[in-house]
Amino acid sequence: MRLDGHEVWAAQSIGEGLALAQTHRPHAVIVDVRMPLSSSVLFLRAVRAMPGLVTAPCAIVTSDYDQDEAQTAEIEALGAELRYRPQWLNELVALAHELLALPVQS
Repeated sequence: MRLDGHEVWAAQSIGEGLALAQTHRPHAVIVDVRMPLSSSVLFLRAVRAMPGLVTAPCAIVTSDYDQDEAQTAEIEALGAELRYRPQWLNELVALAHELLALPVQS
């Protein structure tokens, strides 16, 4: 994404990710579920509560094909997409471009 001229921020924890989101107000957010899905949902709730990020395009990617229906429904209700982890870098870049192409609502 940097090669395409985009600024990219990466975090190793929920706290770090929220601090980056608060500071930079990204145009899109991709959360890689390397933590329990419930933690990703908590992160997404916190992002949605931030001014300017209420409608930012978001996706949660996971390799866990056995999702809890209530968590999946909440992810959708929070306006995020649940995607299965891309196997290749070009798939992740395509997801980022797809999110960035979505209209940002005020």
